[in-house]
Amino acid sequence: MMSIAERCGASFRDPGGFVFRREGVYYRQVNDACRADYDLLMSSGLYSKLTSEGLLIPHEEEPAPGAGPSAYKVIRPRQLAFVGYPYEWSFSQLKDAALLTLRVQKIAMAAGLSLKDASAYNVQLHEGRPIFIDTLSFEKYDETKPWVAYRQFCQHFLAPLALMAHKDIRLGQLLRIYIDGIPLPLASRLLPWRTVWNIGLTIHLHLHARSQEKYADNPRSLRQNNRPFRRPHLEALLGSLETTIRRLRWRGGDTEWADYYEANNNYGAEGLEAKARIVGRLLSLAQPRTVWDLGANTGRFSRVAAQAGASTVVSWDIDPSCVEANYRQVTRHRESAIVPLLLDLTNPTPSLGWANAERMSMAERGPADAVLALGLIYHLAIGNNVPLPHVAAFLARLGRHLVIEWVPREDSQVMRLLASRKDVFSSYTQSAFEQSFGEFFRIECSEPVPGTLRTLYLMKTL
Repeated sequence: MMSIAERCGASFRDPGGFVFRREGVYYRQVNDACRADYDLLMSSGLYSKLTSEGLLIPHEEEPAPGAGPSAYKVIRPRQLAFVGYPYEWSFSQLKDAALLTLRVQKIAMAAGLSLKDASAYNVQLHEGRPIFIDTLSFEKYDETKPWVAYRQFCQHFLAPLALMAHKDIRLGQLLRIYIDGIPLPLASRLLPWRTVWNIGLTIHLHLHARSQEKYADNPRSLRQNNRPFRRPHLEALLGSLETTIRRLRWRGGDTEWADYYEANNNYGAEGLEAKARIVGRLLSLAQPRTVWDLGANTGRFSRVAAQAGASTVVSWDIDPSCVEANYRQVTRHRESAIVPLLLDLTNPTPSLGWANAERMSMAERGPADAVLALGLIYHLAIGNNVPLPHVAAFLARLGRHLVIEWVPREDSQVMRLLASRKDVFSSYTQSAFEQSFGEFFRIECSEPVPGTLRTLYLMKTL
């Protein structure tokens, strides 16, 4: 008896098909409405070229009948290790995704196809590099028409990158509010006045925004003003977008945590090496395939998890500079296991979009086999006033095993936190920590970190 297919909440807007899951495996149904475009993608040589160059996720066609009556085919894409969202990416992750989208569009044009959408959600980090994942985004290229995905590209990529580069890196979080891309008029108003001297931003953002506002109440007039858009015009447009994107730079300044390991005197080189050995040993006992490293900084211990055998390590951190440095190392060395993402653990990614089901919350994408929470407990309990039982309950939702570092109040980092605030944390003790976590976990073993006052624990959820 065939198991029931579960349609994915993020896949319902495209009449050409949708993504569904059966027995934990993701498939994509190709509807009859997309038959001609899909066949052209496969017969033109475009699919072979894009997949061979690692630009498009490969798939296999399933011999079984489709998941619905309108099915033309069912394909089984190569499975992604983890799905991250644009509002969780570093600056360079978003920039690389933009350049990948433009490259795919250029290659598609040469094969007689074009992208009908340019959503940032069509790109994921896979095996250490960005890859395009939406097989049904391609349609037959019509040389007489403008690029239908132009506005979406500017909203999903150009606007947030420009705001992050020229105004404030934190404005990338606007993508969490505007999940179909930052409105261009808003981006234009937020950008510094000096950006009008940037010809690319003026054309593709400022003037584009003005055009949107001008024709907002009369889209028919906008269509009437569209002249035939020949191939050289589109090639020039794509070239201009690429140049504009490549010239955008964000140089993360010094932040509190970017040089944490180098500046932290609690360990020293020998202490850090000892901690790494203990963490690796504890992870080898748990034998996780997936690890979530919370407060990962630049990913030092994420890499310890990968060396311990984890095939996927999601490396979460609140600091954009740390995530940026982590991502650059991943792409530079093609580290296939590490997925760096931006996250404020005190305000984690919620469920977003239509019916709160288009984009999954952080917790919905778990549980991981193991969670790393190193040097984290005092930030939550003291820095953010989250009681220890609340911390334990939340971490128990995220993973089956937990490697956590207890940091006592005598630790210099805790003392630094307490120096600037009233000490109302009498319950912050190791015995209270063990009692609180014992409500949700079985403590399997613990080991002090040599040369420090800290202790590492391996726990398993009850």
